[in-house]
Amino acid sequence: MSSFDIIVLGSGPGGYVTAIRASQLGFKTAIIEKESLGGVCLNWGCIPTKALLKSAQVFEYLKHADDYGLKVEGVDKDFNAVVKRSRGVADGMSKGVQFLMKKNKIEVIKGYGTLKAGKKVSVKAEDGTVTEYSANNIIIATGARSRELPSLPQDGKKIIGYREAMTLDKQPKKMIVVGSGAIGIEFAYFYNSMGTDVTVVEYLPNIVPVEDEDVSKQLERSFKKAGVKIMTSAEVISVDTSGDGVKATVKTAKGEQILEADIVLSAVGIKTNIENIGLEEVGIATDRDKILVNDYYQTNIPGYYAIGDVTPGQALAHVASAEGILCVEKLANMHVEPLDYGNIPGCTYCSPEIASVGLTEKQARDKGIDIKVGKFPFSASGKAQASGASDGFVKVIFDAKYGEWLGCHMIGAGVTDMIAEAVLGRKLETTGHEVLKAVHPHPTMSEAVMEAVAAAYDEVIHL
Repeated sequence: MSSFDIIVLGSGPGGYVTAIRASQLGFKTAIIEKESLGGVCLNWGCIPTKALLKSAQVFEYLKHADDYGLKVEGVDKDFNAVVKRSRGVADGMSKGVQFLMKKNKIEVIKGYGTLKAGKKVSVKAEDGTVTEYSANNIIIATGARSRELPSLPQDGKKIIGYREAMTLDKQPKKMIVVGSGAIGIEFAYFYNSMGTDVTVVEYLPNIVPVEDEDVSKQLERSFKKAGVKIMTSAEVISVDTSGDGVKATVKTAKGEQILEADIVLSAVGIKTNIENIGLEEVGIATDRDKILVNDYYQTNIPGYYAIGDVTPGQALAHVASAEGILCVEKLANMHVEPLDYGNIPGCTYCSPEIASVGLTEKQARDKGIDIKVGKFPFSASGKAQASGASDGFVKVIFDAKYGEWLGCHMIGAGVTDMIAEAVLGRKLETTGHEVLKAVHPHPTMSEAVMEAVAAAYDEVIHL
């Protein structure tokens, strides 16, 4: 039996990053993967969706070339070529992870891994052969998949999840997107930009419901202006797939409506991959579809750890990576501190983009904190106006007494690249006055952060 210091089960952005850091720290490391290296994120999630969204953005630029004083005739898209480019980007990234495994001398074990008692993992290869491996420490990083609702059973053809949405061989004329979290909103933007008639159905009163209310309202305005139909406080209670397309019965405050479309995309969240991996046999505790862990990702059974989507933290790629690094650094007896889940940035890559970190205004007020709120619209930004991307704003929230940066919420072009300033500032316990006195370059979109802070402290110049 092959034995290791660390075996990682799953090679997504949690698993493969964990394996690399473990190897860097001198651990003899193996990683087990049943599909492609990189997991959902690289192959079916974060990366290929951004490739699709970039194609949509370029297509929109070309369609609006007149706005920039340019003449472009005969603009059209090749839907299959767009999908093919996306798959090529994903394949390239997966090959990059293969290179990193070799570079860091990590043994890649292909097959379906099942946990066993006594710190062992049984791996069933494609040809049916089963091999057992042992390790001093086993780290579970099996991730998650598209969640299915009883009223929306996915058939992969007319009712689809994110995987099928990325690789359709024909562009639908009409699509219903159920759920307005990051996945639903990104696909709604992509398909609408490509020319599909899109309706978004959201159960809660606002789209992107985890975001600050002002951000939700701005995105709804931007989406409606782009032609996306939005139904909030609405629920799909049944779908009829017996005809050529689909008929979805939607329950609203005004009664039931029937929507017709070619395809329904179910984007109602995720389901963790914790079934059939041996948790019960080993005795690892779970609660509400999550593996229970301590601050350093140890389960209730010594030698078994879990990171990423299978644990209670935010289901985000960068969270999984951070958790894995922290986990193995703790195993290496390094001085580490628990992850601050209150300072995790969230990003949605539609157009306009959304990025946020920390408390929303409502959350801060509900906590009874005396706050200062500042907001700066991109319509007042020289760079945004010159770029033709003036939709959106930056909103900041500070503790009025101590100047602590409680939250930052952005919607606009390129804001997913700007949010790191707020994350770093909060990590360093930066005050509002320090942000205000840090000179920001002109003209840039990032100036809006400084201007929003200035607005919070009644010192704004350009409003």
